Amino acid sequence: MNLEIVIRVSRKFLLFISILCLFGNLCIGQVEAYDGFESGKLSNIWNTSRMEANSIEFQSEIVRKGKMAAKITVRTNDTFEAGKSTSAPTERDELLQAAPYAPQEGSKYEYEFSLFLPINFPIVNTRLVLAQWKQYCQGGEKAPCADDSPVLAVRYVSGELYITLKTDSGTNKLFKINDEIRSKWLDFRFIVRFSRKDDGSVEAYLNEKEIINYKGVTSYSESHGYASKSRYYFKMGLYRDIMAEPMTIYIDEFRMREILD
Repeated sequence: MNLEIVIRVSRKFLLFISILCLFGNLCIGQVEAYDGFESGKLSNIWNTSRMEANSIEFQSEIVRKGKMAAKITVRTNDTFEAGKSTSAPTERDELLQAAPYAPQEGSKYEYEFSLFLPINFPIVNTRLVLAQWKQYCQGGEKAPCADDSPVLAVRYVSGELYITLKTDSGTNKLFKINDEIRSKWLDFRFIVRFSRKDDGSVEAYLNEKEIINYKGVTSYSESHGYASKSRYYFKMGLYRDIMAEPMTIYIDEFRMREILD
């Protein structure tokens, strides 16, 4: 068997394992991941399908900890996605957490990450998401859930930083702040349990201060086309409606772990 065949078989096997982890719940052991972006390249906890190859740099001028941090710049038509019946066209450059790390409904997870917007970051009245957790939608583009908003999202619009929770019952703005946040590191910590029952929860901290303590439904239901036991995926970077001006964000010190009760 030559090297090319070995590589091809290995890739297919890794894809098969990822699918089992995601939809078959066959990954065993506590889920845990970390990236401080110190190596000058992305670790294998990330999937880059939601970003352009030239959108990310590893730099040492603006860092939260250590010697390096990731710098992501979104430009017009990056990873373009056409609008659907209820949404406008979008563009994005986001780090997508790889499938084996996808949270499972009913379990509890802790996420930590640091974000930095430079002082010249544009303040605009357009959709802009900095970090988000989405529920996996089965059935493709025609499924009822194909155009659903993130279940949980960190947004920055018109100078307001806010966090939204979206479920069958609508959108709930769990936190908002209008203070100047640019040119400052924002250290986020989330403890989340996604559930379509009342045992769901979201705890959130910004720069070590508690900003959210929510208990209740934190997931869409099966009526939207989701599986009876859902999985979710995390992304962070820049996701926005189409606009001409580029935007840059710095990211550092990402951690996530499953909390075993």
